[in-house]
Formats: sequence, C-alpha cells, structure tokens
Amino acid sequence: MNKAVFFDRDGTLNEEVHYLHKIEDFKWIEGAIDAIKYCNDNGYLAIVITNQSGVARGYYPESDIMKLYDWMNADLAKHGAHLDGIYYCPHHPTGKVKEYAIDCDCRKPKPGMLLKAQKEHDIDLKSSYLIGDGARDVECAEAAGVKGIRYMGGNLHQTLTEGMK
Repeated sequence: MNKAVFFDRDGTLNEEVHYLHKIEDFKWIEGAIDAIKYCNDNGYLAIVITNQSGVARGYYPESDIMKLYDWMNADLAKHGAHLDGIYYCPHHPTGKVKEYAIDCDCRKPKPGMLLKAQKEHDIDLKSSYLIGDGARDVECAEAAGVKGIRYMGGNLHQTLTEGMK
C-alpha cells in the first residue's frame, strides 16, 4: 500500500484568492514547492484535495480546475517535483448550476475525496496525512482516519515536516 500527503489547495498550497481559477492569479505559499518535493523524495504520494464550489456557483467551468492543476505540475517540474493527483468537489447545495447544486459526500469536511483517492491509489490512510488551513480539512482527515495537520501560515514545508513527527 502507498502512503500519501493530501494537500488542501487554496490557502495551503497557494495564497488565498476567492474562487481561484486563473493561472495568472496563482501564487505558491512559502515552502509549498519544498513540501511537495519532500513528499516525492520520501515515498509519499502528493495529492490535492480541494473544494471548488465556484463551479456550482457558475463562476468557472470544471475544465479551469484541471488547467490550473496541469500548470501547477508544469511549474513543479522545474523544481524536480510533482503532484500525483487531484480530487476536487465542484458541488455546493445552493449552487446556481443545477447539476452541481447537490449535497454530496465529497465536499469537505466529508471524506469522499480521500476515500476515492484511497481506492484509486491503494493508499494506507493510517500512514497518511492531510494538511490544510481550515478546521474542515482536519475534520475531513479525522473522518477518513488520516492524521490532520493544521496550517496556520508561515513555511508550509516546515509545518508539514513538524506535523509528521
């Protein structure tokens, strides 16, 4: 079985921008690239787990999420790093786009994205971590049996490695 570090995206890997979906608005958090490379170099899958209700709200299409993810991986490659996957929830119960306006099992703090990643990547959740800036990230981790690490600012790599001790 594999072990993984699940990363929240907005406010954890990148600076918080409401409904971020444009590459030109993306800025890495201090230590984010190093944190991902640390996972790559130490036998952890690096997987993004992110709520993206902007899709349900009609602010941007799902394809924008994948364009940004592809750009992130291209930028990481310049540093010898990579993400192994992305799982995102495009839903929101009060969304304006009908097919996404649902109460799903993948929207954090529910563990659906983690459980899907577990199946698709053969992940041992008890040997894995989720790092995120919100209480819902830690709740999601706990619901899936993963150790949650709360990122409160500063250097992400440092927060991750200290939280993994």
